[in-house]
Amino acid sequence: MKKYYLNYLDELESEAIFVLREVWAQFENPVILFSGGKDSILVTHLAKKAFYPSKIPFSLMHIDTGHNFPETIAFRDRLVNKLGVNLLVGSVQESIDEGRVAEEKGKNATRNALQITTLLDAIENHKIDCAIGGGRRDEEKARAKERFFSHRDDFGQWDPKNQRPELWNLLNGKCFEGEHFRAFPISNWTEMDVWNYIKRENIEIPSLYYAHDREVVWRSNSWIPVSEFLKLEEGEKIERKKIRFRTLGDITITGGIESDADTLEKIAEEVAAMRKTERGDRSDDKRSETAMEDRKKQGYF
Repeated sequence: MKKYYLNYLDELESEAIFVLREVWAQFENPVILFSGGKDSILVTHLAKKAFYPSKIPFSLMHIDTGHNFPETIAFRDRLVNKLGVNLLVGSVQESIDEGRVAEEKGKNATRNALQITTLLDAIENHKIDCAIGGGRRDEEKARAKERFFSHRDDFGQWDPKNQRPELWNLLNGKCFEGEHFRAFPISNWTEMDVWNYIKRENIEIPSLYYAHDREVVWRSNSWIPVSEFLKLEEGEKIERKKIRFRTLGDITITGGIESDADTLEKIAEEVAAMRKTERGDRSDDKRSETAMEDRKKQGYF
């Protein structure tokens, strides 16, 4: 009998598709958490392949902070229309208006942590029992602790010391009323894997990932894009640079890097030479050594 070998991208694809099909088999009302970033786009593409020729059986859920890049929202709406899937939107601004959360003040104010309440409210209101995310273990040390099926208690909280074993690819999605799971089908992918796969599959991504001219301000050791939400401090000046973004989040906290990478091939070459994590330019992760883990324990993505 001849042996059949998969290359590493095919193996990662097969693993992710297996996890997505397990989610559909074990849960009643799962959704894909969609931010418009490359990882959530990748997960959506994998879901399309996993259930082809049928439509993606999951709704997409976007937690809208109100401080998004306009390009991200435009891309989200185009993709939803193209795929013909249902879009659920949770609004952080509505959470603020209802008094559920309080707007941060100060130079480094962000709505990133405010998404927690909005996300948990959306999960409860829509009776979601599994939210599929694009988190990867190589991104950040807190995410390195995640399993494919990440259990959350009835408060939506994550306890890294109380997760299910996943031996022999057995995934346990059983939970009590009020609890839910997060699923991470691309946990074992690296940033390089993501770009190589996007290049191979020719997946459309937002223009923000490509090098482009933009007005920016140097803050927190990265180039923060100028927007209506950015308040200049004394000594700060607006400059025009050719930059791109390695990761997408709120426009107020997502730092860009100077780059000439305007094609997928150039991006892959640039990433291969990087020695700094892609979240190294996210100012919300610089607040403390455990910033991400603290947010995750409260119910963050």
